[in-house]
Amino acid sequence: RKAMKQMKHAMKPLTGLAVLLSLLALGACGEKPQQQQAAAPAESQVEKETIVWKLAQTWGTGFPIFGDAVINMADMVKEMSGGELEIRIDSSNKHKAAFGVLDMVKAGQYEMGHSASYYWKGKDASTMFFSTMPFGMIAPEQYAWFYYGGGMELMKKVYDKHGVYSFPGGNTSNQMGGWFRKEINTLEDFKGLKMRIPGFAGEVLSKLGVVVTNIPPGELYTALDRGTIDALEWVGPSLDLNMGFQKIAPYYYTGWHEPATELQFMVNQKKFDELPKHLQKILTIAMQFAAYDMYARSYHESAVNWASIEKEYPNVKIRTFSPEIIAAMKKANDELLEATAAKDATFKEIWESQKAYMKKARKWTAISDFAYLKDNLE
Repeated sequence: RKAMKQMKHAMKPLTGLAVLLSLLALGACGEKPQQQQAAAPAESQVEKETIVWKLAQTWGTGFPIFGDAVINMADMVKEMSGGELEIRIDSSNKHKAAFGVLDMVKAGQYEMGHSASYYWKGKDASTMFFSTMPFGMIAPEQYAWFYYGGGMELMKKVYDKHGVYSFPGGNTSNQMGGWFRKEINTLEDFKGLKMRIPGFAGEVLSKLGVVVTNIPPGELYTALDRGTIDALEWVGPSLDLNMGFQKIAPYYYTGWHEPATELQFMVNQKKFDELPKHLQKILTIAMQFAAYDMYARSYHESAVNWASIEKEYPNVKIRTFSPEIIAAMKKANDELLEATAAKDATFKEIWESQKAYMKKARKWTAISDFAYLKDNLE
């Protein structure tokens, strides 16, 4: 019970003051009273052996924003621990298993991983909720649910079965609905369309006739260029334009399927529990800061790149799915949620938690952010 309380406390968000106090405390060797430290100077002079961990990421070498979040986390851990804990990163170019990160962390082949929870829906449908769900919460609502609405506890319950701790790993905010070679005007246009789209959204579109596939990030452009797929969704302007999708598929649709895509840091439970408590705290702080920093940067890059679309890419045609199509998507989504929840008690528990929290949070979102933006958009 004490260990559970410590983990729950470590997962809670830290205010700026709390982070500062934590770092000061860590610099003073954690829980040791100052008098004890002064009485035993020899102990502090003993050079501690460096603990070296390996992290596997789904992203390729040099992948912007996502990969940068991992590098930032590892750099912070090394600096805050005074070199006591070092994390070395293997990209998908090296380990050759972009969608095998969970299995590798679970097996202890890697102590850590960075990926997206909805990639594991084939192993455990409940994992999808910890990335994002179609027509679900936006990022501020979802972060509030994670840290104050029971989301972290539910995520721990799901990942305990896999011997892994999962932490938020950076949010892209609302994603775009994808790049299409041809304009989507009716539901008939979905029939037989080959599209890369992961998570529960893939199941929704499959129900509407789309041939759904998931392809590693490094292979997306080639698949679109060669006609292996007719359409794809990736992230948004923060990353999409650099990938070059607009050169092949000029129709760019607004989003519906990933309103708050959260990546994840995974840590092998046994390895985490073996760390000294001060290193557990350092690692937790570093992951949380890197996740928030990625959210801010992703939003910034999307804003900058969106502003450049009209001028630099005049061939891009911005579209929104018709009310008829959105209604069909919502209907398919609801039916799939109901069917899955009827077969999986954990899935149902998480879904009920998110529904209840979104109903409560959305009222505040509507009267605060939405009301403000509605009257102040230029």
